[in-house]
Amino acid sequence: MKRHLISAADLTRDDALLILDTAEELAHIAERPIKKLPTLRGRTVVNLFFEDSTRTRISFEAAAKRLSADVINFSAKGSSVSKGETLKDTALTLQAMGADAVVIRHGASGAPHTLANSGWLRGSVVNAGDGTHEHPTQALLDAFTMRRRLNDGKGDLEGRRITIVGDVLHSRVARSNVLLLATLGAEVTLVAPPTLLPIGVETWPCQVSYAIDSTLVKSDAVMMLRVQRERMNAAFFPTEREYSRRYGLDAKRMAALPEHAIVMHPGPMNRGMEIAAEVADSPRSTIVEQVTNGVSVRMAVLYLLLGGSEPAVTASTTTPAEETAK
Repeated sequence: MKRHLISAADLTRDDALLILDTAEELAHIAERPIKKLPTLRGRTVVNLFFEDSTRTRISFEAAAKRLSADVINFSAKGSSVSKGETLKDTALTLQAMGADAVVIRHGASGAPHTLANSGWLRGSVVNAGDGTHEHPTQALLDAFTMRRRLNDGKGDLEGRRITIVGDVLHSRVARSNVLLLATLGAEVTLVAPPTLLPIGVETWPCQVSYAIDSTLVKSDAVMMLRVQRERMNAAFFPTEREYSRRYGLDAKRMAALPEHAIVMHPGPMNRGMEIAAEVADSPRSTIVEQVTNGVSVRMAVLYLLLGGSEPAVTASTTTPAEETAK
């Protein structure tokens, strides 16, 4: 593992499999009465969030605390940032406080890269979403979920066909997933109206289609993306009803999927728009599993960035009684 996790493109196949295998090992911690390991005791993880978030911030916080790290939650609202403090000054403040890792979510694409390469921090930087650029830990937890459902939690995703549908233009999740899934050997197809595909998408390691129905019938997993209206400054489609009719996943379209195929969504959902309520709540849906798996994957990332070379779970940390005694 490198010192930082900024982009899914930073991960080799071996890196990605190391994270997924470590997460599989750490996932068993959640089944114990005491869901903690002493692995990162004495380390400090800062959640530096310049954008609102529920799932990602809480997931990183839970992951760090289960590894016994100290967690500081920083929100731009109500902080010195609202008074005009720059990212540099905020970073220098965190360094002075002894931050070992900074998990950053920022509205500007490239902010985590700037933070990681600035020299302002000596600790590790983890990208928790930057603008419309990337969200690598979301891609990792999605791959972890697919691997569990489709491959019994083992190996890569070689030959699996994954369809990603919706607002690709504004989606950092789509970008990270395309890069990571291609690294793991999956065949990815993006489905969206032409207005919601970014310039240069033809250079991405995936195929592009404008028709959802012909793609679904040969998919092992379909990931629906939220229409990010808060990032839109123009009319990208005629009406919500028209978008739902052309690109929404309803019960009829779900029935056309292969029997083993799963339905995914990174959340939060616009129920009734990109995904119907009966689909989101169906047994094929992995949406709640993705949230659960996110904690295990983020535990693995923090452990590999901050921990030593020792196994995350050792013989000395296998029983709740021993953990209680520590």
